[in-house]
Amino acid sequence: MMKAVLLTGFGGVEKLELATVPTPVAGPGQVLVKIHAASVNPVDTKIRRNGPAIAPDLPAILGCDMAGTVEALGDGVTGFSLGQAVYGCVGGVKGLPGTYADYVAADARLLAPAPAGLSLHDAAALPLVTLTAWEALVDRARVRPGEKVLIHGGAGGVGHIAIQIAKMQGAHVTTTVSSDEKADLARSFGADEVVNYKTESVEAYVARLTAGRGFDIVLDTTGGSDIATSFAAARLNGQVVTIVAGYTADLSPMHGKGLSLHVVFMLLPMLYDHGFAIDRAHQGRVLADLSGRLRPLVDPTHYTLADVAVAHTRLETGKAAGKLVIDVV
Repeated sequence: MMKAVLLTGFGGVEKLELATVPTPVAGPGQVLVKIHAASVNPVDTKIRRNGPAIAPDLPAILGCDMAGTVEALGDGVTGFSLGQAVYGCVGGVKGLPGTYADYVAADARLLAPAPAGLSLHDAAALPLVTLTAWEALVDRARVRPGEKVLIHGGAGGVGHIAIQIAKMQGAHVTTTVSSDEKADLARSFGADEVVNYKTESVEAYVARLTAGRGFDIVLDTTGGSDIATSFAAARLNGQVVTIVAGYTADLSPMHGKGLSLHVVFMLLPMLYDHGFAIDRAHQGRVLADLSGRLRPLVDPTHYTLADVAVAHTRLETGKAAGKLVIDVV
């Protein structure tokens, strides 16, 4: 038996309960991982609140990200060894139990060796945001050296990783933030230019930083009014990528500039394992290739499995100063 946090119904944080459940067994193609740490992502809170579209069956174990050590290998699994440190975005959605637990039986294709230079606590903060930023900038926008990239929300979970990935690809990176403190954070992750969107208009910084031409690629990590700002900031025939689409938007400015719009939903390989246009192993490969090359921004507050509801509340109230991580071991 193992400890796990169960979601017993959809709604508030009171629906999250610490319980004892059977320990999973590694089936064919799976790795049983002893979880050391799991991170809390906005998608976890949305599933808890909003219910069943992509939620696992109730009572459910939420949590997408984790880092831990290999406890057992299922039939057909190669490339991993007992006791090895691994990380990945492996569950917490329909069909795949999550990571707010002592153990998870994870699809081996979604796993990668954990970054050697990071604690497992910090490594657990990386998978979902890394895969989202990579899909946005590399798989979709195909960022190239020398391109001007604008990232909205550079001090946020996806944003601070996107800055690092764009710089790896040789781009010139501008990001928007809301305070001097967040500006310093964004610069520490490699941003070339930082804009306080509260004090400088999109027209002003496009003129100042691109001579009015606009940015080659704009990544919107925040949604809402920033999609209109993204269209305004992009150059003619430029690219806009968004990871948030739960709002109504006027697309006519996009049409008027001939823009391409990409919508990223990086959970698709976990939700669908069809093999057609979906490749779970790609996510494992990306995490393996980037292992040790990224620095996560982690909130300093300590949480255990008994504190998952508290962590959800902190995330939802906007008080987190980086990714929230649950220490399981």
